[in-house]
Amino acid sequence: MKTYITASALALMATTATAQDVSQTLPGAVGRVAPALEALSNEDLFGSVWADEALSMRDRALVTFAALVTRHETGNLGAHVALALDSGVSAAEISETITHLAFYTGWGNATAAAEAAAPIFEERDINIETLPTATPDLLPYDEQAEASRQKFVQSTYGNVNQGVVDNTEQLLFLDLWRRPALEPRDRSLITVAALIAAGQPEQMTFHLNRAMDNGMTQGEAGAMLSHLAFYAGWPKVFSAMPVAKDVFESRAE
Repeated sequence: MKTYITASALALMATTATAQDVSQTLPGAVGRVAPALEALSNEDLFGSVWADEALSMRDRALVTFAALVTRHETGNLGAHVALALDSGVSAAEISETITHLAFYTGWGNATAAAEAAAPIFEERDINIETLPTATPDLLPYDEQAEASRQKFVQSTYGNVNQGVVDNTEQLLFLDLWRRPALEPRDRSLITVAALIAAGQPEQMTFHLNRAMDNGMTQGEAGAMLSHLAFYAGWPKVFSAMPVAKDVFESRAE
């Protein structure tokens, strides 16, 4: 379902972001059609969830943006680009998030996100020279861990399609994940958020472990699940909960 904001609500995003600012993304029509939904949104989602310090406002903005991109909810993406910028996410990080999510949610979703972000970038005079280039100097990586991961993928799926195996290594893990415009923790954050929003918990074990290896705490991971229940729906979050439980328990051993 697409949601939209008014021009006046978008203007409110130009100031420092707060949970109250987030509430302005709720269309006025909601109160006229579903007053109970309006009350739940204002009191529980905007008044409680967004205000919960278990996950920073910056992370919540990034997680929400990733979920909206994954779900192709383009009508509200512009407002959430503005919110992310006002919450401490840089334009370069938004640009890199879109590039990253192309691989995890599909090229069409990422292209639509770029189109939604473009007016906000233009409005704020964000210059293309400040955005990540196509060929930056890449971050170092754990060669032994990558070789082990690649050996597993090769032995498991090489006889299915070598092209997928090769692109997974060369484009994803030896390039995309090493690009410096987004910290490894943030890449993990948006990847896990996208998997939850897409209803793909079977991919979560590897990425949630990687997220925690990259600095995400168990408390932050739990808060992300709670946050995404409102944006991806309870069924998708409850499908992800057993995976998170197993990861938490395995890391505690």
